[in-house]
Amino acid sequence: MSDNAALLRRWFEEVWNKGRTEAIDEMYAEDCIAHGLGENGGPVEGIEAFKAFHKAFYGAFPDVVVTVEDTICEGDKVAARCSVRGRHTGDTLGFAATNEPAAFSGIAICRVKDGKFVEAWNCFDFLTMHRQLKTI
Repeated sequence: MSDNAALLRRWFEEVWNKGRTEAIDEMYAEDCIAHGLGENGGPVEGIEAFKAFHKAFYGAFPDVVVTVEDTICEGDKVAARCSVRGRHTGDTLGFAATNEPAAFSGIAICRVKDGKFVEAWNCFDFLTMHRQLKTI
């Protein structure tokens, strides 16, 4: 396994599955841009904005489990196909907790420089998540 694939697997395990917010500082560059995670699918720019996104999503799904199904590496980029599951028990996404389970998939493609993520393109099926939560 490449170093970049190991970094991405560690990211999902530490930051998401274990909820270790301090791990964000270890793996995420200060000026990283995470496309596809902001409002209306826009970017989340910078580490503090990502921490706010993480706090909101993790607060809504404190039992979230992200399983990395596959990784592919080429040059300074690594891609992961993931499955995500959890129960929506928090009010931090702008609507009341539904206590419904959600399971959806996604892909993240990340560019790595000096052992940290500097840019990411995320395509997670939040539409399926919202349908399962009955919020749309």
